[in-house]
Amino acid sequence: MPQGNFTNAPKVSRRVLTKEERAELAKQEEIKQKEAERLAKAQSRGPLGRWWARLQSGPDRVTFGMAIVALGVVYGDIGTSPLYTAQTFLSGQGGLANADAESVYGMLSLVFWSITLITTVKYVFIAMRIDNKGEGGIFALYSLIRKYGAWLTIPAMLGGAAFLADSVLTPAVSISSAVEGLKTIPLMEPLFGENANLTVMITVVIIVVLFSVQSRGTERIGKVFGSLVLVWFSFLAVVGVANIGGDWTILAALNPVYGLKFLFSPHNAAGIALMGTVFLSTTGAEALYSDMGHVGRGNIYFTWPFIKVALVLNYFGQGSWILRNQHNPELANMQGLNPFFQMMNPNVRYVAVLLSVTAGVIASQALITGAFTMVSEATSLNWMPHLQVRYPARTRGQLYIPAINVVLCVATLAVLAIFRDSEHISAAYGLALTITMITTTVLLAVYIWHEGRRVGAIVFTVVFLAIQTMFFIASMAKFLHGGWFTMLLTLAILSIMYTWNEGTNLERAQRRHMAPKDCLPALDRLHGDFRIPYFADNIIYLTSDAELKRLDTDIFFSIFADHPKRARAWWAVSVQTTDEPFTREYAVENFGTNYLFRVRIRLGFKVNQSIPAYLHQIMHDLSKSGELPQQKSIYPKVDADPQIGTIRYVLIHKALMPESKISSRGALSLQVKYAIRHVAGSPVKWFGLAPYNPLVETQPLFVSTRRVPRLQRVGSRPSATGFAQQRKSGEKAAEKPAKKSQEKTTEKTGKTDRVESSSASPRLP
Repeated sequence: MPQGNFTNAPKVSRRVLTKEERAELAKQEEIKQKEAERLAKAQSRGPLGRWWARLQSGPDRVTFGMAIVALGVVYGDIGTSPLYTAQTFLSGQGGLANADAESVYGMLSLVFWSITLITTVKYVFIAMRIDNKGEGGIFALYSLIRKYGAWLTIPAMLGGAAFLADSVLTPAVSISSAVEGLKTIPLMEPLFGENANLTVMITVVIIVVLFSVQSRGTERIGKVFGSLVLVWFSFLAVVGVANIGGDWTILAALNPVYGLKFLFSPHNAAGIALMGTVFLSTTGAEALYSDMGHVGRGNIYFTWPFIKVALVLNYFGQGSWILRNQHNPELANMQGLNPFFQMMNPNVRYVAVLLSVTAGVIASQALITGAFTMVSEATSLNWMPHLQVRYPARTRGQLYIPAINVVLCVATLAVLAIFRDSEHISAAYGLALTITMITTTVLLAVYIWHEGRRVGAIVFTVVFLAIQTMFFIASMAKFLHGGWFTMLLTLAILSIMYTWNEGTNLERAQRRHMAPKDCLPALDRLHGDFRIPYFADNIIYLTSDAELKRLDTDIFFSIFADHPKRARAWWAVSVQTTDEPFTREYAVENFGTNYLFRVRIRLGFKVNQSIPAYLHQIMHDLSKSGELPQQKSIYPKVDADPQIGTIRYVLIHKALMPESKISSRGALSLQVKYAIRHVAGSPVKWFGLAPYNPLVETQPLFVSTRRVPRLQRVGSRPSATGFAQQRKSGEKAAEKPAKKSQEKTTEKTGKTDRVESSSASPRLP
């Protein structure tokens, strides 16, 4: 029975694109054509039309659909800040009775100017103008300025680690604080009173569901969430205006003098820790910058004014409610008083709780997508291991990393298990993000300085470092109450990035390549050495080196290590991911041989990396063109392709040798890197090689070697007399065959001489 009945060979279609891909590309082309027609019409509508046409043709273009996505992906974190900022303020001032006009006006003034300076000026107006091919975030910023100094690695790593740590805390605090709002509903109070763990249980379910849907892409999630965020911020604005009522004197708090006077006033019971409360109103600012690549800069510019107005109206509405109810006896002894829910009619509170839970989920989504982006950028900087990345949406910015999704989910659930409720989680919340903001300020200042605007760089640094340093000092007051967890998590992520970077640098110092003239003679000799049986017809090595004109020394020595791996053909294959979605192409260099092939495969970011199938296609193509000699497989094999010989995949890992001349820190970095790589997985899974039983080899990584001291012989030795006798007997034994050989030679020489003598000397008469 044919082997094809049991197994299926890796196959490829005759078409470069699938039916679905062709339809998607046609749809995108149609959208571009309609956009071009609309822009052409706008050109004839005067100056405003021409301005709009220029805007839509640049990086600041605005589309209604992506603006909705921006609402859902970017603003979730900052949208939940009204839930707990005023509540934390009242707690710090000693309760509602102590919140007089001076304190309320001071708090509102600080909140407004913090949002204006940090979020609007620093991130929207300055940071978002500094992008790396459309991508934002601290790692993208570092990629632009790393040429200005190696020391910039330190703030970039520290800020990135702090942001990722905050990505763990945000889902826990946002969702749990929103779910706890259910306790304010009269009908739900008995249920929560009987089961103290009900809040945690509901939060766990929501978090698990949220992380489970990440694989479908943030574009789909963003469209659903975007509509809900639009409703949420509209609700915040309406509720705020309703509580302000007709008394708009509360807007006097827009004067920054109120905030500065109250911050340094003896009437401020919280002291400098008040800035920690104010900082809660800006916690989503970094997400605007890091998520810029997902939705586009123009869509954030378009939507931010609406977001800011809604936030300010809600904060000022809560301030008005506090002033009206400062001496309300019904609220004087209420534990955990939250102005956000209390300022609403009980009937409206049902809607508020439902929307706040939704907003908590959206806040988590903003940080999760930001974490995916930052991990991808850290991988490109060689600060983290190469992980499998999927692109579930039409744009490259929409990515999903399964391993990181699992780690974030587990870590978030661990936070819930440790702290139990939002009050304790909030003690750790925000501290790490202040570190990210400070390091981002440093990197932005370096960029501005080297762009030639040195006065602006100095002003920018002084103003924003002063504000954010106060935020950090105030947040450090929470260290013993939960901030220690944030710092511990930040240090753990930082250690991973630092050791991976150190290990990569050490490996690169050892990496060598061979020119064809250096490797081909030995390979040619092995290829034709029929005394050595074939290891496989085709031996395929996966390499990260995309240069086709050379060969890794690791591959060369793997072929000759131990028993030489003779093959009909050796292959060194690199796989690259392109910025286009559906690229499928390859290039081959054979060095003028029919047994050594360097292959570079380029696949679009949405193309499944079915490497075995593509390599079979390449082998068939080269066989048809005559570059690869015909191969026949007469025995059954897994891929069931009789036209191609046996294939063996080989992956090479490096290991540090005892002889390596390396510092203890370097050795530790390499050991940690190899341990992380073991946990993160290998290309065997990413490229679908597991069914083909790949060979994983370990080769020594020497870096540089130290000379090993000589061995000293100890123990019994032969005596001088015995050694002399052994030497004489050995000489006699050698003399006998030499003497016989000499006699034979003399005898032959004598005969020859006699013959030559008789022939050379004629007989005289």
